[in-house]
Amino acid sequence: MSEIDWELIGVKLKQIRWALRTIRWRFRRVPDVEYFRTRRGRERLDGIYMLLEAVGESFSQIDKLSDKTYLSCYPEIDWKSIIGLRHIIAHNYFDVDAEAVFNNCRDQLPPLLETVKCMIEDLKKNHPI
Repeated sequence: MSEIDWELIGVKLKQIRWALRTIRWRFRRVPDVEYFRTRRGRERLDGIYMLLEAVGESFSQIDKLSDKTYLSCYPEIDWKSIIGLRHIIAHNYFDVDAEAVFNNCRDQLPPLLETVKCMIEDLKKNHPI
């Protein structure tokens, strides 16, 4: 097993935290899924897609950097789905379901953001970054 680059993992977690906060900010004025079907809502949805793709890619990289050990320390999050969403957005952009994104932003974003905050704090305690 190779040496884990905890500093790089810390950098990626901070980037993810920024992206999740930005998604939260962009989503805060989305009243319902129908909004995403308007021109202005579609533009907002496109921005959210890009950040979700970046988040999924970064978690995939963290998983590789930690030899698939770090994310499993936080089993309350469905990492496979988060990383999988990145693949769907990247490879099947026109098939992404706006309702699923709306529901994920409403229901899954808050606990994911809290978990990422905990991950950063735990990393600071265990592997000073």
